[in-house]
Parts: sequence; structure tokens; C-alpha cells
Amino acid sequence: MENADIFGSSTAPLTWHDFLERMRQPSAADFVKAIKSFIVSFSNNAPDPERDSRAVQEFLGNMEAAFRAHSLWAGCSEEELDSAGEGLEKYVMTKLYPLVFASLPEEKKVDEQLHEKIALIQHFVRPENLEIKPVFQNETSWLLAQKELQKINMYKAPRDKIVCILNCCKVINNLLLNASISENENPPGADDFLPVLIYVTIKANPPQLHSNLLYIQRFRRESRLAAEAAYYFTNILSAESFIRNINAKALSMDETEFECNMRSAQALLSGLLEDSSSQPESSETKPRNDEQHAKDQPSIDKIPSISDLENKGAAMILEDNTSDFFQNFPYFYSQAGILTVSDVEELLTNYKQLVFNYVCLSKGLGIGQNQAWPETVKGPEEETFQGPEEVWKTESPHRVGPPAATDRNEIPAVNVHNT
Repeated sequence: MENADIFGSSTAPLTWHDFLERMRQPSAADFVKAIKSFIVSFSNNAPDPERDSRAVQEFLGNMEAAFRAHSLWAGCSEEELDSAGEGLEKYVMTKLYPLVFASLPEEKKVDEQLHEKIALIQHFVRPENLEIKPVFQNETSWLLAQKELQKINMYKAPRDKIVCILNCCKVINNLLLNASISENENPPGADDFLPVLIYVTIKANPPQLHSNLLYIQRFRRESRLAAEAAYYFTNILSAESFIRNINAKALSMDETEFECNMRSAQALLSGLLEDSSSQPESSETKPRNDEQHAKDQPSIDKIPSISDLENKGAAMILEDNTSDFFQNFPYFYSQAGILTVSDVEELLTNYKQLVFNYVCLSKGLGIGQNQAWPETVKGPEEETFQGPEEVWKTESPHRVGPPAATDRNEIPAVNVHNT
């Protein structure tokens, strides 16, 4: 199955529910017992990424082999068996996520350093610094790619995280391909793709990027990280490495200019830029300082736009436990097909309140309506893979006991003595 379409049937919501339904069958009691025992074993050990990765890969491989030989999957196609493996990986890794994601202090430190560095660079980097051709410069497509990449921290399963990366890369790839066709140029290659991916990654600045990539490397089933998925994943690894080591030369920039830009961005983020109106200069010092002040004054507008505030807030949310946060909003993970007529009234009320709050924020910042409203970008369906479905409920890794009866996304407790 290495060359199979890893984002075929496994993207359908029924796949996940089918896995859970099979696990609820009495004949699956041994599977349930094995899965829960494996999860519990992680709670008793100190983090060791290499050991944990080997253990997960071995467990997933053994369980998938057992699925093939079990009556629950008798007569199933390869596609259905592969989907069962996807369901198993999602279940196991969502439960282990608090224990194995960014489990080492040094990995968290790299995340923080990288996030801070990107936060500075994104204030002054331009497409020209990465030698991106003008024909490939499309802010609408770049924004869509950024939004896809920024979703990576909202999911726990390795497959769901890599879908965010693939969606981002597919948007970029389609942009390059369409631009090349319109200009009658040769098909774009890696030299065209990687600089755009680097630029999009800098502008998106997804939190914990380093840890997310390590997590995918360690815990995505090795046989499924192949073909197109492997190609795009290799590119995001290259983009991260480039950004971590970025310097003036990498941006085709003079060293003095680069350092000046970094200092200005740091001052802006730290709130250290002085307001000229709050510190009036004396008549003796003002004339001779005017020229220097003009040189030092950054070109970036000091008043953040609503878009800037939204991006900042999104970054803060993604750094926190998003599952806990969004549980306060019952419709966030809902699908249209499961909504009832009685839900519409509440949704409309919430929408009106959202619009009112947004307009108040716009007026308070003194930004006109034409500039305030965020642009909603909806690309063609073929530009992205179907997004991952978030159905997990937050659970403490140290409480691996029987789930509540109302938890439809949990494998139920099974009396193994009845099998």
C-alpha cells in the first residue's frame, strides 16, 4: 500500500466512524484491550522520542497485520484495510498526543526561537528577497496557503497535520502551474516552488512548527509517508531549515540593512518605538536630529490593522490548548448535515453578535470598513485535499479508564472475558 492514494477514502468522515463501530463489536475485545494497554504504557515512562517512535511504529504495524487476519475485516478491500489503519493511528496518537508532542524542553526551546525569529523577519521580508518571480506573486493564493498551514496546530493526529501541509503546498503548486500556463512558460520546478513555500511559511508563522514536523516524522505511519506526501513534507523540512539559518545573504540583503531591519522589527514587537509626539525635543537638539530620526523611523505602520490583530490572536490561540478553548463553542466542529432547525436561531444570534463586535472593533481602531473586513478566499475544490475532521475530545493522558457512555468518539470498555 505504499503507493496508494493515502488521501482517498480515508478522508471521508465515515472512515473514522467505521473504525469505531468495528471496535465496538464483541469480537474486537482483544483489539480494544491491546490498544488501551499500549496507551497506558506510555503514561508510566519518561519521554524518549526515539524509543516512543519505534514503539508506535511497531504497534501500528502489528495491529494492522492483525486486522487483515481478523473476521471483522473479512472480505474487505485494500482501501478499507488501509482506512482501518488510518483510524487506528488517529485514535492512538490523539490519546498519546499530550505525552509525545514537544515532549523535550530543547524541542520547545527551538519552537520558541523559530517562532520569534519568523515574527521579526516577516515584518520586512519581500518576495524579491527570495527571488520569487513576479508572475508567481499572488497575494490571494498566498493567503489561502497561509491559512491552511496555520491550521496544523489545531489537530492531533499525524495524518491530519500533514493534510494541512499538503493543502498549503497544493495551493502553491496550483498557483505556479496556472501562472506558468498563462505566461506560456515551462512547468515550474523545485527552484520555483521552494522559495514560495518559504515565503508563505514566514508569513504564516505557524506555532510549534519544529515540533509539528518532528511529530509527523516520528509518528506518521512510515508506509504512508510516501509519494506526493513525502515530496511535500521534504519541502517543508527544507523551508524550516532555511528559515532557522536565515541571514542577510540568504535574503540577498546587505548585512547592515538586515541587522537594522531586525532591530526595527524587534523594537516594534516589544513596543519600544518612541512616539515622537510624546517626547518633544528642545529647539537645540531637534534640527540636528531630524535627519537621523527620519533614517531610523521604520516604514511599518505602528498602528496594527485588524488583520494584524487577528493574526496575533490566532497565534496566541494556537499556542494554547485549542481543543479546550473551542469546546466553549458547540458548533465549531459541527457539520451542516447534523444541524437541526432549532440550531439556526442560535447560530443567527451568534452571527449578529459577531458582526456587531467586529464593527465596534473596526470603529475603535479608526479603520474604514473597506479595509476592516477580512477577505474570504475560496479556491477551487481541486486545489486542496479534503480537510481533516476534528472529532476528538480532550482527555487527560493519565485517565485512560472507561469512557463516558455519551462519548461517541471513544472505544467503549469491553469485558474481555466474554470473548
